[in-house]
Amino acid sequence: MAKENSQKSIGRMRPPRVQIEYDVEVNGSEKKVNLPFVMGVMSDLSGQSLEALPPVAARKFLEIDSENFDDRMAAIKPRVATSVPNALTGEGNLGVDITFECMDDFSPAAIARKVEPLRRLLEARSHLSNLMTYMDGKVSAEDMVSQLLADPALMQTLARPAAPAEGQEGPDAGAGQAPAADQPEGAAPQS
Repeated sequence: MAKENSQKSIGRMRPPRVQIEYDVEVNGSEKKVNLPFVMGVMSDLSGQSLEALPPVAARKFLEIDSENFDDRMAAIKPRVATSVPNALTGEGNLGVDITFECMDDFSPAAIARKVEPLRRLLEARSHLSNLMTYMDGKVSAEDMVSQLLADPALMQTLARPAAPAEGQEGPDAGAGQAPAADQPEGAAPQS
């Protein structure tokens, strides 16, 4: 038995969406002939890739479908590197260098996670959303945040890093001790 060619097996297992059929006269009788619709696309889909591409003659056709699309994208690693106007500050341009590994990487949130200034804004937005969810229905917490936002001096005090205690240096200075303002005068520091 002759081996079935790949086109016939594809037509049997997954029939093509485009089916071209025409009538042909062979030896005086009409016959219907189906033409397979196979499309090959040669394209550089990698964008501004960091890896050197093989010469066109050395490239092979790859089957790309909905089941292996993300795997093919991860292998190709399409990349874009460009400079865009900085709409955040309105000053100069913002360098953008993004490598896509799946279709989800084209979503606005995924792009924002790959551009540093946008990533920080997205992270802050997420923290604010979590805070809003946490504070929902807690009137005293809402009042405290409103009071904090209304008092610029208190905001600056909270934003300032804690000063190290006397005689201690380094990032752990003052760790585990109450702030000096909370201790009564003449009291020994707590340990």
